[in-house]
Amino acid sequence: MPKPRTSSLTRRGLIAAGGALGLVAVLSACGSTDAAKDGTGKDTAAASASAPAGPWSFKDDLDKDVTVKSTPKNIVAFTGTAAALNDYGVKVKGVFGPTKTADGKPDVQAGSLDISKVEILGNVYDEFNVEKYAALQPDLLVTNTWDGSYWYVPEASKDKILKLAPAAAISVGGNATLDKALERTADLAKSLGADMSSKSTVDAKARFEAASAKVREATKANPGIKVLVGSGSAELFYVSTPKTSADLKYFEQLGVEFVTPDKVEGGFFESLSWENAGKYKADLVLLDNRTGTLQPEQLKAKPTWAELPAVKAGQITPRVTEPIYSYDRCAQILEDLAKAIQNAKKVG
Repeated sequence: MPKPRTSSLTRRGLIAAGGALGLVAVLSACGSTDAAKDGTGKDTAAASASAPAGPWSFKDDLDKDVTVKSTPKNIVAFTGTAAALNDYGVKVKGVFGPTKTADGKPDVQAGSLDISKVEILGNVYDEFNVEKYAALQPDLLVTNTWDGSYWYVPEASKDKILKLAPAAAISVGGNATLDKALERTADLAKSLGADMSSKSTVDAKARFEAASAKVREATKANPGIKVLVGSGSAELFYVSTPKTSADLKYFEQLGVEFVTPDKVEGGFFESLSWENAGKYKADLVLLDNRTGTLQPEQLKAKPTWAELPAVKAGQITPRVTEPIYSYDRCAQILEDLAKAIQNAKKVG
């Protein structure tokens, strides 16, 4: 379970908390030639087979030139980033971040990863086993960045962790949009040996572009649909601003009309007591799908949730709050969004 929200949590910690919204909340390549599954479920050649020889370098989104003597083989990554690399055929040795649920099944952020074949260094926010990390003899640590920090790398042990191997970060906040985050993740995968000209990858990118067009078409064909991005916890209902996270900014570029909260906390969302959950009217709710957030069945116990016009109309669709940044995964997100907007009726 994600770390519970408390007033003493940092903005960054609250983002990681399970009910955080929109970001959202309170502000390997392992050198073998085994096949890996991509986001479509197809086999792709192991990325290491095409990894370039000699020194490896990558300029990351923290504007750092990350260098290693040779293409990294012992890679450790944030779970969602590892899942994206896995879709491109790049394997990792270890992961940190939401990886398995309480019943041992893969977390939604694990994507196509075989979680039985990676070392899980931490499964919740602020958990990272430094000793296990060192034992993996890491060549490279990879994660995302929202605000210039390394996502899910604990502040308390950050210095120890970053001394053990170079780190690279891909931006999914700030000025980043979904398409840019996808491009940068693909750049990283290519540098680690992924074949970006493979049929599966080329098809996935084409699917993403077609899905983007579908969202544009849906917003034009069904104008005026107001979308609220929400996340539920036991005590609070969070309404995200579309102005911060990469996915929502990209959706807005495609014509999606969002509810924008007027009291944004830390640049990410407004938290409402359940008594005030109906403050904003909307025709469609995108509901945080992360482990640890309340889902529709659980939310039925909240009377004010049940009274929301979009809920009464059954116009709720999951929001993949922390996307796996591979083209195939994000194409599916856009296809689902286009369908939800196309089918929505004005009720707010």
